[in-house]
Amino acid sequence: MTSAGCTDENATPPSMSSALPGKAGILFSASGESLALTGYAFPPSSTNDAQFYDGWDVTFDRLLVTFDDIVLSDNPDKDTGDESKTGAVVARINGPWAVDLHHDGPENINGKSAGERAVPIAALTRQANGSPFAVDGTRYAFGFDTVAASAQAAHVNLDAAALADYAEMIDNACVVMYVGTATFKGDANCNADHQNWPMTVSFRLCFKSPASYINCQNPDNTGTPFPSEESQRGIAFDANAAVIAQVTLHTDHPFWDSVLHGSPSHFDPFAARAVGRDGGIPIVTLEDTRGVDYTAYTDGGGNVIDWRYCTEPPTDAHPKFTGPMAFDPQSVPHAIGNDPMTGLRDFYDFATYNQSTQGHLNADGLCFVKRNYDSPR
Repeated sequence: MTSAGCTDENATPPSMSSALPGKAGILFSASGESLALTGYAFPPSSTNDAQFYDGWDVTFDRLLVTFDDIVLSDNPDKDTGDESKTGAVVARINGPWAVDLHHDGPENINGKSAGERAVPIAALTRQANGSPFAVDGTRYAFGFDTVAASAQAAHVNLDAAALADYAEMIDNACVVMYVGTATFKGDANCNADHQNWPMTVSFRLCFKSPASYINCQNPDNTGTPFPSEESQRGIAFDANAAVIAQVTLHTDHPFWDSVLHGSPSHFDPFAARAVGRDGGIPIVTLEDTRGVDYTAYTDGGGNVIDWRYCTEPPTDAHPKFTGPMAFDPQSVPHAIGNDPMTGLRDFYDFATYNQSTQGHLNADGLCFVKRNYDSPR
């Protein structure tokens, strides 16, 4: 091992990693799925499309993240009831890498889902000890970290605008940053009770939420998963081709109305904080939600607001919420006093808690999430 960058001597650095590494090798890439590229259209072309159910059309200018510490380990099935436990580390590549998941450049490759593009990060052909990876069906546990922006990070695909935003991320210890615009496109009936709200809002959401995503499940696996899991854990190498491990960030998580996976997305909580501001297109930040009660949400004027729906939300995660806006933390406790280690203090914590679960493997593979910031565990 060496210092920062691709620390494994068998690793290919980002500038060379757009080509697959060959038989029995692995390419690590990153994607925000097609939604990081196109945003969330409203109205959606299909009722089943991902959308903001309160009528906002959301587009991204940049979706910046810093990745680090990509790890392969032995024995992903070490503990059937505890996904966080694996065998010994067999290969590790240390970054950090600064990536814009919205940017689709010529270096990108096709991602795991239709319309998706992925940014190559690095490649490996052998374990840290120089041995080849097994190609007999053995699966290796896969994990990665998201970390605070750093001046030491390799700029994988940042253009001039992204570099300026990344400098801001460094100053503010952001791990993930959403930059974009939301425009209300619901019909007049849907907007009848929101006449004093802005119709267009710019957003700059800085999430200070370093996390480790450990022993991820892999939808590419075809074997039977454990009863409580959706896919088998880990990555199996192929004697005849390279495999791809795509770190995937789901962009909808910070906008969920509960902590249940797949909850409906809403932009009203952010737009509401701009109510009462005069002049031009307001800019909302995550900081605007500090101190706002997630169980009795209010707008920028301190007024309680109701749930708004311009299309009917799915009810597979939970029944439709109605009445005054109150977010559902399920079993995640409310903070004792002002201690973030004991629970959620406000909507800032609630949105960050959901955002910290957005890391996956190969599109939808769930990982054990270890939050490396002050939060309930």
